[in-house]
Amino acid sequence: MHLAETDSFLSAHERYGAQPLDPAGYDAYVADTARVARALGVPDPPLTRRELTDRLDGYRPELRATPEARSAARFLLLRPPLPLAARPFYGVLAAAAVASLPPWARGLLRLPRVPVVEDLTVVPAGDVLTRTIRWALTPPPPPRPDRTP
Repeated sequence: MHLAETDSFLSAHERYGAQPLDPAGYDAYVADTARVARALGVPDPPLTRRELTDRLDGYRPELRATPEARSAARFLLLRPPLPLAARPFYGVLAAAAVASLPPWARGLLRLPRVPVVEDLTVVPAGDVLTRTIRWALTPPPPPRPDRTP
């Protein structure tokens, strides 16, 4: 779980983050998540992005999508427990999240790829929505000191 979560956050950041990270920044992020993983009982978490990729590749032959996993994906994508007004925005985020999955994971979950739709609508809409969220969450600048005599 730790490996997939860390990899997913890195993938989302690469696609939708405000500032790209350099290789050292990605390694630092993986190392930071390793501290949390150790505290939660993961005995030997990866410390670099290369180690993370190698570990995930090592587990791939063992991975299976259970009926429960597919059911959970359908629920989250098609029937989220949200007010109707929030669902279009959630739909954009959910579609963008699916678009960021590696092809092998999408295949296991039976989530098809529609390249033209994803490339021309989903990814740009995800970019606009994440920029809007980032803008909305940016705190206002501190008040300027009054310079009146």
